[in-house]
Amino acid sequence: MYTVRPVTAEELLGAAERLGGLLADTVDGGASVGFLAPLDPGAAADWWRALAPEVGAGRLLLWVAYPEPDADPGTGAGTGAGTRIAGTVQLRPASTANGRHRAEVAKLMVHRADRGHGLAGRLLAALEAAAVGRGIRTLVLDTETDSPAERLYAAAGWTRVGTVPDFATDPAGAPHATTVYYKALPATADSPGR
Repeated sequence: MYTVRPVTAEELLGAAERLGGLLADTVDGGASVGFLAPLDPGAAADWWRALAPEVGAGRLLLWVAYPEPDADPGTGAGTGAGTRIAGTVQLRPASTANGRHRAEVAKLMVHRADRGHGLAGRLLAALEAAAVGRGIRTLVLDTETDSPAERLYAAAGWTRVGTVPDFATDPAGAPHATTVYYKALPATADSPGR
């Protein structure tokens, strides 16, 4: 079992090394998330640290998943401090006045040792629930065409828009097509534009 929770900028800085390890594992496992392999875990940790100002300003929301034994609220251990991170996902709300109803989903990653337990779906569900709570009605994302992630998004009710040939390279540097998806979320009373 896992605990999925949002993290603050301060928590992100404290978890940067562990998030760097997760990112390096994801890239070394062949996932196209914007980096080439082999990815140095120190460089990956620096990349996470650079996101702290965006998280602090609310321009980026970030969730992490910890193995359940670490998340004991009665002991205050629920922060995940000191343990590995099993997965993560990001939400980037649009910053333009005419786009406050939408956001981009990015960097959904699950450590190879934690795959097959529904964790990616749980991370995505936590993100979607938080987006609804913020009045976001439209989510968009892109993923490597024919990757296992496409099955996840289809099962979670996302709509395939189309593909862009040779949009990004895989970690080995070979170009691949990218598929774009969107998901319409339920509108709330405080949704922008209502």
